[in-house]
Amino acid sequence: MEFTSVQGEQRYAALVRAAPETVVGLDFDGTLAPIVDDPEKAHIHPDADAVLTDLATQVKAIAVITGRPARQALDLGGLEQVGDDVAATGKDLYVFGQYGNERWSSSARRVVGPRPPAGLASFERELTRTLRRLDAADAFVEDKGLAVAVHTRRLDDADATFERLLPELRELAQRHDLVVEPGRSVIEVRSPGVHKGRAVRTLVEELGAGGFAFAGDDLGDLEAFEAVRDLAGDGMPTLLICSSSEEENALVDLADVVVRGPEGVLALLAQLSDDARQLRA
Repeated sequence: MEFTSVQGEQRYAALVRAAPETVVGLDFDGTLAPIVDDPEKAHIHPDADAVLTDLATQVKAIAVITGRPARQALDLGGLEQVGDDVAATGKDLYVFGQYGNERWSSSARRVVGPRPPAGLASFERELTRTLRRLDAADAFVEDKGLAVAVHTRRLDDADATFERLLPELRELAQRHDLVVEPGRSVIEVRSPGVHKGRAVRTLVEELGAGGFAFAGDDLGDLEAFEAVRDLAGDGMPTLLICSSSEEENALVDLADVVVRGPEGVLALLAQLSDDARQLRA
């Protein structure tokens, strides 16, 4: 791991001291699971279960906060099994799906979420024509129930198509009272007002957290980073972790520590567990 500043090292040390009251929030794709061309074939790193279960013995709770539907993240990540293992330590694993629109926990064991936003169905009807007009008819369109994601990763001109689509889809979304969330080769359209930062604040309020760490990899995690920075401004021990890659480094300048992909994230979390355990030994 690489701290971005002396202050980053100091924040890590403070978080170790506050570990028993700390909630650890984690993005899914690019943070727990390697990025793959087919989003339906993503799986969390094989070390994740063991690392998260051990981490649970040292912190207050663990939460996966993802743009994916909660049920999809649970299935692809094997997170129900992880939840069972975390529950055996006496702690909870939370999954906030679709940026916080959906919730699951290892104690409640069911996904709770709202109805699809008004305007989403009419947006989808126009989307097909828009993609055809922009020579992007082969982009993969993922219906998430509460949102729609347009993936360009599989296309030969993925980056150029992404840049071409983004302003057009943002304008189309606005006409239907929806918002756009750009990610790594994906443009997601969903209802306004719900984002990962709100999920962070919900966890702090509901669990009475005395510390917060969050790990993410792209612009979809920006609101979570901003929420954690606000918590730091209020005096709470915090840590911002950027999972970087060759193609995505948007959060590097905002992070306290930079690691390399899911493997680096898990190595850092394992170190956090060890340091917290030794401090209390």
